[in-house]
Amino acid sequence: MKAKKKSEGAGKKRKITAKMTFAEIVQKYPEAVKILSEKGMSCIGCPMAMQETLQEGAAMHGINIKKLLAELNKVVNKTVKKKK
Repeated sequence: MKAKKKSEGAGKKRKITAKMTFAEIVQKYPEAVKILSEKGMSCIGCPMAMQETLQEGAAMHGINIKKLLAELNKVVNKTVKKKK
């Protein structure tokens, strides 16, 4: 008999990367949309922008990608803890 596997992603931190497209971020981390909108990146609703990477969007808006990633990942991982 096979041993039971831990549920996928259990104990694993979620992570948004600079190379992820807006479409991936919106699909996997919907809680990130609020932060992106607050940063003036409301173009995430545009079909063309959905294929753009977070790094490309940040550069277009003059946003520091490292700071943005830190803020986004803090929020998405805080959300995981609240759901447990």
